[in-house]
Amino acid sequence: MLALRLARGAHPLVLLRRLLVAAASGGTGFLLLAALGHAAAHPATAADSFVRLLWCAVPVAATIQLAVSAARTDPASRLQRGMSAAGLGPVRLTMIAATSTAVSCVLGSFVALLAFLMVRGDLGDATAADSATQLLGAGHSFPLAGALMLLAVVPVTAATATAVVLRPRRNARGAGRRTGASTGAGAGEPLTAMETNSTASAVPAALPWGMALTAAGLALETYVSRGPADADTLLPLPGRLIGSPPGVLAGWALSTLGLVLAGPGLARLSGRLLAAGRPGAVRLLAGRVLQEESRRIGRPLGVLCAVASGAYAAVKVYEAAPTRPFGPLTGLGAALVLACVTASALTAALEARWARTHTTAALRRLGTPRSVLFRASVLRVLALLVVLGPLTWAIAELAALPLLH
Repeated sequence: MLALRLARGAHPLVLLRRLLVAAASGGTGFLLLAALGHAAAHPATAADSFVRLLWCAVPVAATIQLAVSAARTDPASRLQRGMSAAGLGPVRLTMIAATSTAVSCVLGSFVALLAFLMVRGDLGDATAADSATQLLGAGHSFPLAGALMLLAVVPVTAATATAVVLRPRRNARGAGRRTGASTGAGAGEPLTAMETNSTASAVPAALPWGMALTAAGLALETYVSRGPADADTLLPLPGRLIGSPPGVLAGWALSTLGLVLAGPGLARLSGRLLAAGRPGAVRLLAGRVLQEESRRIGRPLGVLCAVASGAYAAVKVYEAAPTRPFGPLTGLGAALVLACVTASALTAALEARWARTHTTAALRRLGTPRSVLFRASVLRVLALLVVLGPLTWAIAELAALPLLH
């Protein structure tokens, strides 16, 4: 009940993020129900239905990432002064954040169930179209218990992930504190010398490991895709999935994991390049801020680069195979994943902006013009585009090349 009251009085931007989470949960739930409906209508093709369900793991993961990102930036989950005396300690706030996430996801899943039943023609006297009969298994019996179990995957997983990410932690002195996302670590919280050194060394160390995983994934994809360049060697999306070589999917998964792991290191490298040489005040400020924010924005940017490279490679592959057009469920899944990872990256940027509120206020008190801060923000965006853009394009080209020949 407290989570619902906090939601009613939330800022419109916070409500928009929760609405995005509900929409993403609804789209993912519709894809899960479509896989279940196809399995119920085609019991003889159990393998095809199982692979359809496996493909839903990608939008499920993207939805969970968006839900956790929205919970991290929710003001209701931040520990404020005097809240512990009112009975709202770190553990209670974590439970409120997890409950709010679950409520948003349940709302989206409920709308997805209604839309699915309506399209199938199961509500009232509506008649399903031929496409719904083929894709959703209209006209066949539908296991409602199985549908409810599938729809519970996103709310339960998202709430659990939110509780794990925002759980109370203790520092080296033993004092209880919230995670950096919920208390604003980096926004005026001093770090010890040991913590500063570990942060500076840990982020670049992950960069070579991430690039090594990406290279290993591309090499695996190249190795397993050898053979005649016919239509069966291409990567089919939902609708025709059985012809996919498992090694291709494993290679893409390794490349994605590598980009996610290398994301913070790439963001920190962008900041170092921006502040290299003899920088002026604007370039130095932009580079230092980007290095400080690399851990916070690096992972979402890595996921965004991985999804963008995968989408680019998939488009090139399907352009070479005109007999396999995109289906409606494929388009829904791709749009859902792209929207979720983009929203997660923007949410991480907003979180980083909130985290440096005290620093920005201190610079303003020192007389720093707003134009300087704006130019520093533009430089940070340009530096990330210069570093991540060509890398994403190169990985996408290398990923699509073995499948085109």
